[in-house]
Amino acid sequence: MNWYFVTAAALAFTIGLVHSVLGERLIFRRMRSSGSIIPTEGGQVLREAHVRILWASWHLVTVLGWCMAALLVWLALPSSAQPPALSFVAKAIAVSMLVSSLLIFIGTQGRHLGWVGLLAVAVVAGWGWQA
Repeated sequence: MNWYFVTAAALAFTIGLVHSVLGERLIFRRMRSSGSIIPTEGGQVLREAHVRILWASWHLVTVLGWCMAALLVWLALPSSAQPPALSFVAKAIAVSMLVSSLLIFIGTQGRHLGWVGLLAVAVVAGWGWQA
């Protein structure tokens, strides 16, 4: 079992969970009409369609992060030997997490700590493909 991949998967899953929960509590709760699951209130800046796609995109990031976590768990299993294709998957996950980390860091000028978690996933996944 590759524990680097397991650790990276746990980090990615946790980041996704925190991302969705905090997004719902800190952002979308204020944009939701009473009783509605999907927020529709965008104030004077965003129309309903914009708020809906923002909400869907927000949670899409979590789903994609969980997909990467599932792939990392699969890569960690002893039954998944490391042929070139699997190594490519591990590298693609590590690089995409690194680029995501940089985007968050640059976009928020380092104020949003999500970049730290994504960087940790990238580093640990990188160690995993080299182990």
